[in-house]
Amino acid sequence: MKRLLKLAALVTLLLSITAPVFAGSFGTADEAKAMLEKAVAAIKANKAEALAQFAKGEGGFKDRDLYPFCGGPDGNFTAHPSLVGKSLKGLKDKAGKALGEDIYATAKEGSIGEVSYMWPRPGSTDPVQKVSFVTKVDDQVCAVGYYK
Repeated sequence: MKRLLKLAALVTLLLSITAPVFAGSFGTADEAKAMLEKAVAAIKANKAEALAQFAKGEGGFKDRDLYPFCGGPDGNFTAHPSLVGKSLKGLKDKAGKALGEDIYATAKEGSIGEVSYMWPRPGSTDPVQKVSFVTKVDDQVCAVGYYK
């Protein structure tokens, strides 16, 4: 019995040390929504500068796995860490869902919607559920996603 209690104490100690580190490794829903709101304000202030910052992850627009991405009226990415110029509207998730079309259909000026899809976490190839908050500002459809 003593051995079992020692093992339980060790497991508890390890969890108390590692759980906060793991939990802080990924952005939360609240953090994603706040970043999208910040991105909207940046686009309203100076669209060209904001889109450049988003693509480069500058100005506080890259936090762990959170970053804004946007698409223009032509359906192509105008801001993304690696997909600028490629089709956002034609993008499909890893289960074949028409992700880009859903993002464009959900995005409305002055409100924030949600689109769920399957996408791998950074550094992985296994898709997991991801949710992006989406909105429209000026002629841009923008989003910030977090992993569930």
